[in-house]
Amino acid sequence: MTERPASVFFDTSVLLAALIDFGAASADPGALFDALVAGRIPAPRTAWHCCLEFYSVATRLPEEFRLTPADARRLLSEEIFGRLEIHHLPARQRQPFFATAARDALAGGRIYDAEIAAVALASGATTLVTDNRRHFQRFATAGLQVLSSRELRGRLLR
Repeated sequence: MTERPASVFFDTSVLLAALIDFGAASADPGALFDALVAGRIPAPRTAWHCCLEFYSVATRLPEEFRLTPADARRLLSEEIFGRLEIHHLPARQRQPFFATAARDALAGGRIYDAEIAAVALASGATTLVTDNRRHFQRFATAGLQVLSSRELRGRLLR
């Protein structure tokens, strides 16, 4: 039997699909958010970067899904800020973060995924939940498990 995570960190992909109805793609993230609201997800958290990305993406989606800036702000305030701890990379870890990125030849947009993984670790999260697993696999360590929303749903809601 697989253990349930001690603390869960949500990536933007899960937050978006949980709070905007994309049809079938929202089923697992939506069920996770229902579990979060019911208090069944331990120590839920996310990154400040994910909040910015949520607002950015939600307000530029195709018209049938797009939120107004006011609605995006309301969801951030009520559903994300109101239910999750918001974290950022501590100042003392910023220069070492870039040293590691340069050492690992990390380039382009992958720097954003690396920063989210670093924030998850710095926050003490044990599990990062994302529906872009391949973006985060290289950042998985013994202290940070990377799961899809479907995988976490299976562990929490059996």
